[in-house]
Order: sequence, then structure tokens, then C-alpha cells
Amino acid sequence: MPITNARILLENFAVVADIGIHDFERGKPQRVLVSVEMDVDVDPTGAADSIERVLDYDFVRTEILELVARRRFNLQETLCHAIVQMIAERPVVRRARVTTRKPDVYEDCEAVGFSLLYER
Repeated sequence: MPITNARILLENFAVVADIGIHDFERGKPQRVLVSVEMDVDVDPTGAADSIERVLDYDFVRTEILELVARRRFNLQETLCHAIVQMIAERPVVRRARVTTRKPDVYEDCEAVGFSLLYER
């Protein structure tokens, strides 16, 4: 059975970030939902049941937390780009989609968001 793709997912990871351009957002950290899909190289046999043989996805969660803790963002576009840059440093990642959503900005919509696609 040929394996044609392997994808790692981090879905709707809720972080608190100082983000936004509106006056009502500045200086008031808010929830941001971050989703990441990473297409990665893997052992096509699936025989290596060892964390050393795959991409340990804990890094993406940890580094996103560190990123939003250390800086302010005006735009979701900038946050997405910073996350993509961090992911692109991992040679095993062939493709990644990063999506951010702010669920608490407007009462009349579920969320406002942005998405970037990276391909090696």
C-alpha cells in the first residue's frame, strides 16, 4: 500500500494574543484560534513507531505560545507569516497551511480570520 501523503494537524489551538488594529483591541489581549496543517515526510512503511523517526508536533504548539507571548501583532497576516516562517525551518515539512481566527471581535459573526499556504 503506497503512502502518498502524511499530514499533522493542530486545530483551533486557543491562545491569548495582543493583536488588532482597532482601538477597542489595542492593549486588550484576545483569543486567537490557530490551526496548522503540515504535510510532512514520513517512513512509508509505518514500521518506525518512534518519535525520533517523525516530526514531533509539540514544537509547533510550544513555539506559537512563545511567539504570542513575546510580541504584539497588528494583523493576523503578520502572525500567520511568523508561524509559517517557524514551520518552514523544519526540513521535513513540505507544505503547511496556517489559519488564524479571532472569534470575539464581532458579535454578529463566528470569527474573522486569515490563512496562508506555504509550499517548499
